[in-house]
Amino acid sequence: MIREVVKIDEEKCNGCGVCIPECHEGALQIIDGKARLVSDLMCDGLGACLNHCPQDAMTIEKREAEPYDEIKVIALMVEKGINTVVAHLKHLKDHNETVYLKQAVGWLRENEEKLDFKVEDVTRQVHKPKISVMNSGHVGGGCPGSQARSIERPTAVTTPSANTDAPSELRQWPVQMHLINPMANYFIESDMVLAADCVAFAMGNFHSKYLKGRSVGIACPKLDEGHSVYIDKLVKLIDDAKINTLTVTIMQVPCCGGLLQMAKQAVDLASRKIPLKKVVVSIEGEILSEEWV
Repeated sequence: MIREVVKIDEEKCNGCGVCIPECHEGALQIIDGKARLVSDLMCDGLGACLNHCPQDAMTIEKREAEPYDEIKVIALMVEKGINTVVAHLKHLKDHNETVYLKQAVGWLRENEEKLDFKVEDVTRQVHKPKISVMNSGHVGGGCPGSQARSIERPTAVTTPSANTDAPSELRQWPVQMHLINPMANYFIESDMVLAADCVAFAMGNFHSKYLKGRSVGIACPKLDEGHSVYIDKLVKLIDDAKINTLTVTIMQVPCCGGLLQMAKQAVDLASRKIPLKKVVVSIEGEILSEEWV
């Protein structure tokens, strides 16, 4: 599978920062006067930043996709200096990618004698409290609302009464397919539900019946753009995050069938094979059919 990632020509880049707000994944930052891709993992290849670069310094690079390897990434980051390394590690920390963060710091410590900086200086900056952009050495980007995080839920079973609310079973953020990071920890080896936007509104017990204990991505096959991005992310979820199963919940309306077709394409393209379930919900919220496909 070919993956698309933003590539920056540092000779053309003048560090104006116009591209930064356009990267909703927060993968771009201005460091040492240049735009830098601090998170290859988070770059979704949509290219929203490209048309906003006045220097024409940004392009989309197509490359053969392979499982994300933090060791390879941090080895490339050190070539760009300590500020880029710090930004990369902070990005992992802010998105709760603790496994990759430990791998990166471990590699730095093992190779410290070859580095131009001390690992202690890096970890001190990564874990210190955040400061304002006016006083920092780089400019961050991305929407705070799209930062990945796990949501802890009590394991005890509670039965809602007339005076209590039904508990939420959502265990992650974000949930929209354009915003999710397929390699977030909560997707790895999980059972995933891919839900049409309207299903959770039509179905009163969606949380308890389908969301509980599962990771989730939501999408609208009729209104959303960039369906190829959804398919690529689903393939990555199957091959790299190694999700166990994929349950697609859709409404009975014809346009919803597009979501199932995207899931089927992803399953066909993936090198791993996983069980795929289709659930069709009526406008009244009843389950019309539930079957493995």
